[in-house]
Amino acid sequence: MSSAQPRSPLLRPPKMKKDESFLGKLGGTLARKKKAREVSDLQEEGKNAINSPLSPAAVDLHPEETLLEENEERTMIDPTSKDNPRFKELVKVLTDWINDVLVEERIIVKQLEEDLYDGQVLQKLLEKLADCKLNVAEVTQSEIGQKQKLQTVLEAVHDLLRPHGWALQWTVDSIHGKNLVATLHLLVSLATHFRAPIRLPEHVSVQVVVVRKREGLLHSSHVTEELTTSTEMMMGRFERDAFDTLFDHAPDKLSLVKKSLITFVNKHLNKLNLEVTELETQFADGVYLVLLMGLLEDYFVPLHNFYLTPDGFDQKVHNVSFAFELMLDGGLKKPKARPEDVVNLDLKSTLRVLYNLFTKYKNLE
Repeated sequence: MSSAQPRSPLLRPPKMKKDESFLGKLGGTLARKKKAREVSDLQEEGKNAINSPLSPAAVDLHPEETLLEENEERTMIDPTSKDNPRFKELVKVLTDWINDVLVEERIIVKQLEEDLYDGQVLQKLLEKLADCKLNVAEVTQSEIGQKQKLQTVLEAVHDLLRPHGWALQWTVDSIHGKNLVATLHLLVSLATHFRAPIRLPEHVSVQVVVVRKREGLLHSSHVTEELTTSTEMMMGRFERDAFDTLFDHAPDKLSLVKKSLITFVNKHLNKLNLEVTELETQFADGVYLVLLMGLLEDYFVPLHNFYLTPDGFDQKVHNVSFAFELMLDGGLKKPKARPEDVVNLDLKSTLRVLYNLFTKYKNLE
């Protein structure tokens, strides 16, 4: 992370005194060699545990990852999962999102688990998203201070998420311990709760290696962690309305609703010799939405304000977002759907937007 944030100073060994005896030097050397052998033995023990029949794949461990107390547990992502393109996409999308939110703070996140563990960036992110101010120290160098700050930030996060039934799959220790899986769970929850203007890749799972120490021996197992589900499930958590009931309990009536909306939009788009036959696809690039708003409000929309032939996801999102702005200018409530959902061909989101228009303009001649 490029913004200057104080870290805990590294402990440096004291300089050797000039009159230190030869035996003292030799004793220190022997002690260091003994410690190095212990670390090496522990690392080998850890590798053997990972390579045991309990584990389907081998994982390289660093020495510090095998220095466990009795009954202590440590988790890490299997390297094969880290190389998965969908996992990499999720990490990149969340990293870019944080950097976009915090651009005015001149904060640049490069590694999620490394840059978020002390609570500093999480504090700034939550304050920006929730438009609040947390009562925490700005700079924390000690581990105790960092954990206290992180505790305050996460408590504020929990107060926001608990009422909506979120499963809190992270702790102060896991975030401060730079557990990437826990950090991703936290960020996915925040992005979903605050309806971030991003497209989270769907159905991302990772294999997590769990290492435990029992009776002096390391034992490992693999667990699958689901990081994202479908867009509908992630965003629908806050969208329960008549359309959820329609989709879940009265799918036979869905065709009637679609037919009514198609009749409504074509009544106006036909004036421009345009016709809609498929709601979920023909509104996805935002062009028809923009033109429809102009027709409903009886004004010409300058072509330089939107892309008449959008190329790519971003230009389509721009069009739908612009159409939403026109709706707000026309006195409509802010659409429940996200522009990204409409672009991603989410039928329920598209129906919500169009039904909102239908309710206000259905009697318009």
